[in-house]
Parts: sequence; C-alpha cells; structure tokens
Amino acid sequence: MAVAIIRILNNSLTMKFIIGDVLIIIFILFITRLPQSFSTTEAIQPSLTRLDSKRSSPSVQESAAKAVLGRFLPTHLHSFHFKIVSKDVCGGQGCFLIENYDGPTENGPEILIKGTTAVEIASGLHWYIKYFCGAHVSWDKTGGVQLASVPKPGSLPLVKDSGVLIQRPVPWNYYQNVVTSSYSYVWWDWERWEKEIDWMALQGINLPLAFSGQEAIWQKVFMGFNISMEDLNDFFGGPAFLAWARMGNLHTWGGPLSKNWLKQQLVLQKKILSRMLELGMTPVLPSFSGNVPAALKTIFPTANITRLGDWNTVDSDPRWCCTYLLNPSDPLFVEIGEAFIKMQIKEYGDVTDIYNCDTFNENSPPTNDTTYISSLGAAVYKAMSNGDKDAVWLMQGWLFYSDSTFWKPPQMKALLHSVPVGKMIVLDLFADVKPIWATSSQFYGTPYVWCLLHNFGGNIEMYGTLDAISSGPVDARISKNSTMVGVGMCMEGIEQNPVVYEFMSEMAFRKEKVPVLTYTHRRYGKSVQQIKEAWAILYHTVYNCTDGIADHNIDFIVKFPDWDPSINFGSRPSKLNSMHTFRSRTRSRRFSFQERSSDLPQAHLWYSTHEVVNALKLFVAAGNDLAGSLTYRYDLVDLTRQVLSKLANQVYLDAINAFRRKDVKALNIHSQKFIQLIKDIDVLLASDDNFLLGTWLESAKLLAENPSEMRQYEWNARTQVTMWFDTTPTNQSKLHDYANKFWSGLLEGYYLPRASSYFSYLFKSLEKNESFKLVEWRKQWISFSNKWQAGLELYPVKAQGNFLTIAKALFDKYLS
Repeated sequence: MAVAIIRILNNSLTMKFIIGDVLIIIFILFITRLPQSFSTTEAIQPSLTRLDSKRSSPSVQESAAKAVLGRFLPTHLHSFHFKIVSKDVCGGQGCFLIENYDGPTENGPEILIKGTTAVEIASGLHWYIKYFCGAHVSWDKTGGVQLASVPKPGSLPLVKDSGVLIQRPVPWNYYQNVVTSSYSYVWWDWERWEKEIDWMALQGINLPLAFSGQEAIWQKVFMGFNISMEDLNDFFGGPAFLAWARMGNLHTWGGPLSKNWLKQQLVLQKKILSRMLELGMTPVLPSFSGNVPAALKTIFPTANITRLGDWNTVDSDPRWCCTYLLNPSDPLFVEIGEAFIKMQIKEYGDVTDIYNCDTFNENSPPTNDTTYISSLGAAVYKAMSNGDKDAVWLMQGWLFYSDSTFWKPPQMKALLHSVPVGKMIVLDLFADVKPIWATSSQFYGTPYVWCLLHNFGGNIEMYGTLDAISSGPVDARISKNSTMVGVGMCMEGIEQNPVVYEFMSEMAFRKEKVPVLTYTHRRYGKSVQQIKEAWAILYHTVYNCTDGIADHNIDFIVKFPDWDPSINFGSRPSKLNSMHTFRSRTRSRRFSFQERSSDLPQAHLWYSTHEVVNALKLFVAAGNDLAGSLTYRYDLVDLTRQVLSKLANQVYLDAINAFRRKDVKALNIHSQKFIQLIKDIDVLLASDDNFLLGTWLESAKLLAENPSEMRQYEWNARTQVTMWFDTTPTNQSKLHDYANKFWSGLLEGYYLPRASSYFSYLFKSLEKNESFKLVEWRKQWISFSNKWQAGLELYPVKAQGNFLTIAKALFDKYLS
C-alpha cells in the first residue's frame, strides 16, 4: 500500500493515470476493510458443512428429541410433534420453528416443532413452554423445573398462524470449562449425565466439551511408547484433581487412578458421546498439549522435554510438583499427538473435528520470539491434523488475560496466525468481565466464541452481570469486523445462580437483549407482587456487578483470613496463582453495614447490602403464596445465606477491631456472634437438599467398587472443597478454600472449628499480653484439617427442618 502511494506521488503521468492508481488504492482499501464476519463465515463454512455431514440421521435425531420430551415432560409426550428440516428452510442457519399442528389433534399432537437438529428442536420446546406456558428449567440443585404452569394436554396455547421462527445469529453455543469436569462432574454417573445432556439440549448447546474418560485413552497411547502403568500412576492425578493433571499443573496428587476408574470413565464417555451425537451436538474432544510422564525423558533421552516450575505448592514437593512438558518443536510431540487423536477415533468413531488444546495456559513459552511462537502453534496443530485431516483447534483464550504481560499483540498474532485460517477458534473465556476481542482487533481476524466465565471453584455466591450478558454478545456480533462465531458458558462450577445461566443460554438465539421482566413468573409459576419487587432489587444489585472484579467468594466464613491481625493487612505476604485468585481491593463503594479500615481484609462487595436486606424481607413475606415451590425454597435459602454471610463479614471485622483495641469483652461478643452465625447458617442450609455436604461425599463413594477406592474418593472429595492442595505442618495450602462451599455439614464440621480455634488464640494473646501465635494456630488448624480430610464421619443427605420457618426466624433474629 505504501509503495503504491509513493508511486502515485512521484508519478509524472497524466491525471487519468493518477486517478486510475487512486481508484486501485481505494479498491484495495475497500477489500481490506470488508467486514471480517464475511471472511470468517467463509473460513469456518467448510468445517460447518463437514460437521453437518457427521450428524445422526433425521429419524435418530427426532427420536432423541422425543426422548428428551419423555424424560422432561412425560405427561405431554403426545402433545408435540418433532421434525428435522434442512438449513435451507432457515435461510442457511440453524433454527427452530414452532407451529400449530395441522391435523387431527384429539389425544394427539397440538404443537409442531421443526429444527435443523435435535438440539434446535429441544430449544424450540424450551422456548415454547417458557414463553407460551410460563414454565422454567434449571438444574435440580437450583430448584429444578417449574412445570405446574403448563396447561394439560389438549389445552396447550396456540401460536400465531404464521408460527414462530427463531434463527441462531451465530453457529455455535459452547459449554464447559476444562476444570468443570473436576469441580462439578467428577462424581457423576450416567443417570446424572443424562439429565445434564437433556439440559444442554433444552438450552440450545450444540458444542459441548467432552473430557471424560481420556485417561484410559492416554494409558493406551503412552503404553505404545513403553510407558508402564506404574509410570502413569505418577502422572495422573486423583479423580477430583484430574483437570489440573491434564493441564500439567500437578501430578500424582489424589491418585493413583484405579483400573476400575479408567474402565468406568471410558464406558461413561462413550455413553455421553453417543447421546450428544443422537441430539445433533458436536462434541469437543481433548488433544495433546505436551504434558508427559517423567519416564518419557528416560525412554527418549534426546527429546526436548522441560521440567516446569512450581504451580501453587507450598514448598515445591517433587511428589506432585513440577511436571514435564514436551516441546512442540520436537518431532515426538507430533507423533504422540497424532497417536492420541487416532486412538480416540478408534475408540469413539469419527465423531468430531474440533479438539481442545491449551498448551500455553499458565505455561508461557520460553521466549517471546514470534517466529518461535508461530512454530510452536504450527506443531500443535500438525499433531491434531495428522490424526484428523479436518481438525479444528479450539483454544481457551484465558492466557491472553492471565498472562497479558507476555501475550502482547505480536505474540498473540504469531500464535493465532500459526494455523490455517478457519482452523482455530478462540474462546474469549472471560468476555463477561474482561473481553479480549475488543482490545485485540477481534483476535486479529481469528474466529472466536463470546464466553461467560462467571464462577470460580464452584463457589456458592449470588453474583451476576446480567446487563453485560444481555448486551455483550450482541455488541460483539454487530461490531465492526466481527469474527464472533458463537456464544458460550465456561464457568468453573455449575449448579448455582440459575438466572445467570438461563439468560446466557438464550443469547444463542437472540439478536437483541433478553427481556428480564418475565423471569419471576416463570421461575415460580405465578405472579407474586413481593417477589417481583424483590427481583427488581436483585437485578439492580446482586446481579448487576459492574466493578470489573471477578467474583471468587472470599466471605470470611468460607475463606477465613490467614493472617496476624496485629499487623497491617496490606503487608502480609500472600500471592496466589492468577487463575486461582481474584482478590478484592479497596475501592469506593457502598457498604451499608459499616465502612471498614482499609488495612483490614475486604471481601468482595459490589452492592448496597441495605437494599438486598429489603429484597430478602419481600422474599420472606411471599412465603405463604410460594411455600410449596422448590424454586422458591432454593432462592429463599440462598438469599438468606447471602445476606447473613455478608453480615458475618462485618461481625468478623468487629471482632478484629476489638482485638486491636484489646477489648476482651467486645471480642467475646463479636466472636460469639460470628460462631453463632455459622451455626445458624448451617441449620438454614440443612433445610434444603441442595445445600448438603453429604450428597457430595456420598456421590463420590457410590462410584467406588471396593473399600480402598471408597476411602480414596472420599478423601478427594473432602480435600478439594477444603485445603485443595498440599500443606506443611505450619503452612496452609496456597489454594485453601479456593473451592469453598456454603454446604450444611461443611460449616458445622469444618469452618466452625477453624473460626473457634482462631478466636481462642486471639483471646490467649490478650490474656497473656503477647503477640498472636499465627504459626501455632496454623499448626493446630492444619492438623485438624488433615484429620478431617481423611475422616469417614457421615453427613445427612436429606433436608431437615422447615426452610420458611427457619428463614423467618433468622431474619427476625439478625435483620429486623
């Protein structure tokens, strides 16, 4: 371009030649500035066409959609007729059409739903019962479905004569984070997976991650490279920590994996894939990221294998620290990667062309040289494409946020452009808070998926960014030069904040913002004025976080501050890995209970607590109208927990201030109130089946096939939600409480002893007029935690007590 301009300026020919050159320049400018969405659609179209050709037959998909209806709404199995149609009917896009059934309807179909896949049909069913019948769908653990408002068969509402046509504005609706498999799915059997896949279909998810069972594939692949099972026992993590072993963050921790586990998970994966395919979904399978067993370095001494640094261990214990990475530039990388892809195809069949790989996730390349980075990316893709010539690389874009100091524009371009156009898709993983597309020129022309991250560690915390969810994907799609090809949900843990996931799922079918006003009626099956008013408050407070801080729950009950309150908070040494901490920072905000000194710990608070207390008051007042609703029960318990946990944060700080003033009486009052809040919240949570530690532990034990596995699985389950990773006698895990949970049993059995022990050390310090014994407290607490993690005591799996009575009593006790 610059050469052409210089040529024009120096040209002594006639004006018409100058004009001709200028026109050429204008044409080039026009071509280069054409909307990237045009070229992006063209780039991915061959993949879309191939993936369409892999789908199950129309009859299989129609039967699969019918089966979803049978499990979801069996009373209306004959009220709907389903039909697969071609994309031509939908203008070349994925879509569903809802029409009145044209034919005899007595004891037969009333509504006809057409769709380009079974997922579209299920989405159309969900749309119909949502907007024509006022029904609601959420996970069982967040209240389940509300179907009481669906009229009886024979009385279903009719749609307009022209029907309803809903097209996907972008091809894909992606689902899962690579760590969801550990935080949420780890103990699932097929019965639970079947429910989840039904939920996916109803939400319109057509591009789900399918990560189960991969260790059995890796076992077969690595044994082909002379790696023994003993070597693999040192390589694989335990069941609850597999996600991080897969990413090369750790090895061995929580293991070894038994033959039963490997076999069981492979069988489960085949069922999962089979159901996904029947519904017309495109599963995303794993690929090779370079993470290898230590023994490979001995077997292939000349291979370019590097030992990585520490990832969040206390003292770099080699038993689980510092894994080995095979450099993508080494020929062995392509050989292993190709073998893994081919082994999956052998086990599962030709089920997909899309593979996930996150080689550089929290593992920066050894140099920022762009030529080197480009060669690494090309090698990663070659390993995939040698195994599947049509492979498409799906990459989490987390690294561009978490390691932004390394991934500057030249390095990003080098990686993103290291594969053929259309052969890489980036997940803009954190677009709900920190969208990368807006600061990277649409990932420099690379197709991407706008994703909601939202949840970290599977924490239970009412939090959301509904306005960003409603507008973000729309703004990204219609932006200049957009390369957006999908929307997605990439939360670390599921089964919380159902309103957030209902709204985000619908963005897969929305070209405009999602209407908020009808949610409360659908959620509870009736219109209750107090609830409408309460949700109006929640929408503008709890669910409208705009401070840009990712919400990782550090409420003091579940993440008790590990510090000496005698010293300045800001000076205490504590630094966690970026993917596992989002620490609050002092900022201007409303804190209706009371403002606190900036040198004290601060839990994340982004809303007026006074307003949310008013919302809770309205919720409690609606109890007589909604006492029999499971969705209301969940929401009331969750909201009461939310309010009381924020109150507990204040009470803790009151206790610390009393300690600093050496006011023993005040310390006693506030510490006892904190302890009582833990006990009372535990009783509250015990009144709902969905907030019980016992169900988590029992689900782990149910997968075991012998006593040894049962003990191992329970240890994994207990450890993940508490210490998470390793300790020394006097140092807590750097990741302690990362996966904290507000669960009955966990509060009384784990968080309560910790707080009680800590306060007792505060009292001793004042009584003896000596410094706070932080190391001694840690020593006592860590010893207790280790015993608890290895414990076998039973916790209830059924709710106890009347949730409404308990919530009312706690409101009167603490908030009247």
